[in-house]
Amino acid sequence: MGIDGISIWQLLIILLLVVVLFGTGKLRRVGTDMGHAIRGFKRGLRGDGEESSATQQEVSSDTNDGRKGKARKAASAERK
Repeated sequence: MGIDGISIWQLLIILLLVVVLFGTGKLRRVGTDMGHAIRGFKRGLRGDGEESSATQQEVSSDTNDGRKGKARKAASAERK
């Protein structure tokens, strides 16, 4: 028996269904995003008042990925 009457086999079936529905790529991105969020939360708890250049580069690289980066590039191209 596993957690509150759920066996290990039932947990494995649920995990398999999640992988089939979302795919490994989407799950990997969700995991990466969660890691960045937790890291940022820990930095906030420490009270880092000023961000280091490494943190600023990390944030800028995050915003350049995906739709936000494409929208930002398109908006800057329209301004020129």
